[in-house]
Amino acid sequence: MAAPKNDLVAGTLALMILKTLDTVGSLHGYAIARRIEQISGNQISLNQGTIYPALLRLEQEGWISPKWGKSETGRRVKFYSITRAGKKQIQTEQGDWERAAGIVAKFVTLVRAKA
Repeated sequence: MAAPKNDLVAGTLALMILKTLDTVGSLHGYAIARRIEQISGNQISLNQGTIYPALLRLEQEGWISPKWGKSETGRRVKFYSITRAGKKQIQTEQGDWERAAGIVAKFVTLVRAKA
């Protein structure tokens, strides 16, 4: 039996999308989701109800920019690229993630020490 795919920790999807676009370049939503799943070793599963609202939010924030094009299958799709503001936002998102991870690590260490 396969292990269940984990839910995303709140606030991490924006960072993963921005880092993916910064690293790989322009991609459409489905390809972004598949790339994140691939990098996670299939520990994360992203569906349309997760990825597209996140892309819309990032677009509204000005961190990514859409452009219509054709997918590998010939379908008309939006390709997303990271903007200059998005590149700057990576630093903020990464700092937020590192602070949150540090806090959780302290709790895990504290609980282990008390056990």
